[in-house]
Amino acid sequence: MEKTKDDNTATLGFEAKLWHAADLMRGKLPATQYRQVLMGLLFLRYVSDAFENRYRELKAEGYGDEEDRDAYMEKNIFFVPKSARWATIAAVAHEANNGETIDNAMIAIERENKTLKGVLPKFYGSTDINKRMLGDVIDLFTNELPLGDVVANRDILGRTYEYCIRHFAEYEGKKGGEYYTPETIVRILVEVLQPAAGMRIYDPCCGSGGMFAQSVKFIETHSGSRGDVSVFGQEANPDTWKMSKINMAIRGIGADFGMGHEDTLMHDIHAGTQMDRIFANPPFNQKKWGADRVKDDPRWKYGLPPDGNANYAWIQHMISHLKPKGRIGLVLANGALTSATGGEDKIRQAIIEDDLVEGIVSLPPQLFYSVTIPVTLWFFNRTKDRPGKTLFINATSLGHMVDRTHRVFSDDDIAKIAAAFEAFRSGKFRKEDGFAAVAATEEIAEKKFKLTPGLYAGGKVEEDDGEPFDAKMKRLTGELKGLFGESARLEAAIRKNLKAIGYEV
Repeated sequence: MEKTKDDNTATLGFEAKLWHAADLMRGKLPATQYRQVLMGLLFLRYVSDAFENRYRELKAEGYGDEEDRDAYMEKNIFFVPKSARWATIAAVAHEANNGETIDNAMIAIERENKTLKGVLPKFYGSTDINKRMLGDVIDLFTNELPLGDVVANRDILGRTYEYCIRHFAEYEGKKGGEYYTPETIVRILVEVLQPAAGMRIYDPCCGSGGMFAQSVKFIETHSGSRGDVSVFGQEANPDTWKMSKINMAIRGIGADFGMGHEDTLMHDIHAGTQMDRIFANPPFNQKKWGADRVKDDPRWKYGLPPDGNANYAWIQHMISHLKPKGRIGLVLANGALTSATGGEDKIRQAIIEDDLVEGIVSLPPQLFYSVTIPVTLWFFNRTKDRPGKTLFINATSLGHMVDRTHRVFSDDDIAKIAAAFEAFRSGKFRKEDGFAAVAATEEIAEKKFKLTPGLYAGGKVEEDDGEPFDAKMKRLTGELKGLFGESARLEAAIRKNLKAIGYEV
C-alpha cells in the first residue's frame, strides 16, 4: 500500500531523535524514570513552543495582551509564565541548577493551568539525576527538536508520544503492557465501533490514552472535529494516569479522568454516566480484585464475578455504562470465551441471552509487548442490527511479523475485519470458511455458550487452558530439562556403540 504524508514515516526522523534522547539516559537511570524524564521534557517543549507562537501573533496585533492568560486559553493553548518557557530552560542547560529550574517550570505551569494540577513530573532536581546528562538532553531538545507550528501539528506530537511509549514498551517488556495497547489493535476497535461527532467516549482503564487518540483521529477523518466528542477515562496506575493527561494535553483533547488515579472496579468515578462508545484493554485475568468489597454493586446484573478473575467484572462494568444505542469493544485473554470457573459460564450465558454480544474476533499471538498469548476482541451492542445473531471472526492467520517477536496487522487486515462487521450489520454478510461466520443464539446455546470463533467460522481453534503462565513455564522448562538429559544419555550410548564397531564421533 502506498505511503501517504500522514504515515508515521513522515516524521520518523523527528521521532528517532526523540528516542535518541532516551539513549542519552540509558544506563544512567532506571528505564521507568528516564521515560518520565523524557515525556515531561517533551510536554514542556511543546507547551512552550505553542505559547511562543501565540505570543508572536498577539505581539503583531499590537493590543498589548501578549501576557493575558485568557488570550491563550481561548485558543486552547496553555499559558506559560516566563520562568517556564523553553528559553529559560535552555539558558541553564549546563548549570548545576538545571534540574531545579525544570521543576520550578513544571510547578509554574500547573499553577497557571488548573487542569494540569498534580500531573507534571517534578523530580529533575533530584540527586538521582545526573545533571550533565540532563544538560545534554536539554541541548538535544533545543537544537535538534524544533516543533515548528505545534498547534497545527498536534497529531505529529501525539504520534511521537505514542512512538516513544511503544519503544518503552518494547524495552521494558512485560511492564510496558501496563500503558500501551498496540496501535493496530486499537485501530480495529475504532474501525468497528465507528465513533462519531457528539458522542461520549469512555475507557475505564485508559492507560496512556491511545484509544481516545485513535477515536478522535477517526472522527476527524470522517469530517468531524476533536472538539465534538466528550472523553471520559479512569486509570489505577498513578504514573500512567499522569501520562494519559499529558498525552491528551499534547493532542488538544479535553478529557475527564477524575481528580487522580482510581481503581475502576473498586470506585467507579463516572458512575451513572452513560456512554456511546466504550473501548478498553483491561488487565488480563486479574486476580484478587476485591469482589467481596463490592459484592452488592448494581453493576453485577448478570452475576457476581469470581474474585479469582476480573474478566467478567470488567465486561459487566462496561455494559452498565452503555447507552441504549451504545457499543463496546474490548480486549480479553482467550480463557473468557469458554471459562466456567466461579460461575463465569452462567454470567456469559446470561449476557448472550440478553442479546448483547455483537461479535468476537480471535487474534494471533505476539501482538503485545507484555504477553505472547493470543487474545480476543469482544464487541457488544445494546441495539444490534441483527438481533439474535453474532458475528465470529477467526483472524489468527492475519498479520505479519515485523521482527522475530512482534506481529502487526496491515491496513488491509484491519479493513477486512471492519468490512466483515459492516457487511454483517447491513445484512450483506457471506460466510467465509476459516475466517468468518454468523451464528444464531440457538447455535451458541448448542455449543454450551462457548464463544470461540473457530467453533463457528472454522480454522484453528485457540483456547486458553487456564494454566497460569508462570506455572506453565516451570512445567515446560522442567520437561525440557528432562528431555535434554535423555538426549545426552542417548548421545553417549550412540557414541559408545559406534566406537565398539570402529567409528568414533
